[in-house]
Amino acid sequence: MLEGAMTPKTPKPRARRQAPEVRPYHHGDLRRVLIDAALHLAAEGAEVSVREAARRAAVSPGAPFRHFPNRDALMVAVAEEAQRRFRAEIEAALSQAPATDPLGRFRAFGLAYLRWAMRNPTHFEIISTGRYFAHGSSAALTRDNAELIALSEQMLAEAAQQGLLLSADLKRIQIAGRALVYGFARMNLDGHFPRWGVAEGEIERMAEGVIDLFIAGIAKP
Repeated sequence: MLEGAMTPKTPKPRARRQAPEVRPYHHGDLRRVLIDAALHLAAEGAEVSVREAARRAAVSPGAPFRHFPNRDALMVAVAEEAQRRFRAEIEAALSQAPATDPLGRFRAFGLAYLRWAMRNPTHFEIISTGRYFAHGSSAALTRDNAELIALSEQMLAEAAQQGLLLSADLKRIQIAGRALVYGFARMNLDGHFPRWGVAEGEIERMAEGVIDLFIAGIAKP
């Protein structure tokens, strides 16, 4: 027999188990999911609320309030996302227009506005009306709108300096252009064009023709 074979072994102390790490609530990008849910609700014409967005996103009713304390905060986020996409559309269109052609850039600006509004009617509705939130409640939207207005002013000022415009009243031209694109986009959103004999597949081509008619009306021959 081996010496000590029957000597009882001293039990080793058990390793202390670490408490599980407490992790914050995670649902992928919950903020993005809630913004998308609110957008879908608006597109359906349904009442938008934080709780209903939570239900659509399949999360607990209280989870969204960590991101959006109320409906206004949620809709501001939706509007800011819409504006970001709109701004990207404008910048993409202007990147294709010659920097030395201010009227061509003004035309590209207007067409980008109309195409974006027609292809994204719910986003257009949210950022162009006061139905969903108070526009002045978003500093980002206020700043971005001011930058776009200044951009259109700059293009018209350059066109005037090059002697391309019939009128020297740039503010009137600017407001007329804004009224044209907004009115056209609104007619499309409200479903007016069929009664004017414009088929669904012809609306974008009509938009381009209307913009060209406006440019011809303000430009010197």
